[in-house]
Amino acid sequence: MPVFDHLLYWNDVLARTGSENMAVDQCLLEQAREYPVLRVYDWSDPSVSFGYFHKLGEVKRAYPSADSESISYVRRWTGGGIVDHRLDVTYTLVVPRDFVLGHTRGASSYQLIHQRLCETLKKLGQKVELSHDDQGGGPLCFNSPVAYDLINQAGHKVAGAGQRRTRHGLLHQGSVLAKLNASAFGQEFATQLAASQETWQANDRFDERVTEIEAERYATKNWLNKR
Repeated sequence: MPVFDHLLYWNDVLARTGSENMAVDQCLLEQAREYPVLRVYDWSDPSVSFGYFHKLGEVKRAYPSADSESISYVRRWTGGGIVDHRLDVTYTLVVPRDFVLGHTRGASSYQLIHQRLCETLKKLGQKVELSHDDQGGGPLCFNSPVAYDLINQAGHKVAGAGQRRTRHGLLHQGSVLAKLNASAFGQEFATQLAASQETWQANDRFDERVTEIEAERYATKNWLNKR
């Protein structure tokens, strides 16, 4: 059963840097008004994102890589663990405050969104289910599932997310570790989330605000090394 009556779907085909992707998501949340927005997007550089409460030094120690010098790191505004975006399909769901889901507590909103994500992946041929076992998470997002993450038949985590709530609503940033066509995934997920959908695209005013947010926050050393 769809979560929303109507949804704006943005298949963001412009690959962006980590700092710009985070700025786009914040801008979507700031401007959330009439309908929820689902964005599916890509990364222009080899990127690793990490949750707001992690320290960059800890991230680099927890995620050693032979090519670490070529990786761009970015701090998310949401929580959650360390995610290598060279391996996943990434999406964001923004829900305005006036919607019930926009101010629903974390576990309940997480479960509801991931139920629809589970149905999406099944439609696309993935054998997944909701996890009801909380293994405590950990710094690496996909090492151990928490409740309502998605797992495969071997019990390995294949989808997780981080959330943040503000006076504007809910920001849910999700990652799916599976070989998927991003466009097909986004369209099916939009269908699972809402009874009807329409295409959304950024305009010049939106892009200008994204540039401002990126310069003020996500592209700064202060933000990257915040904690």
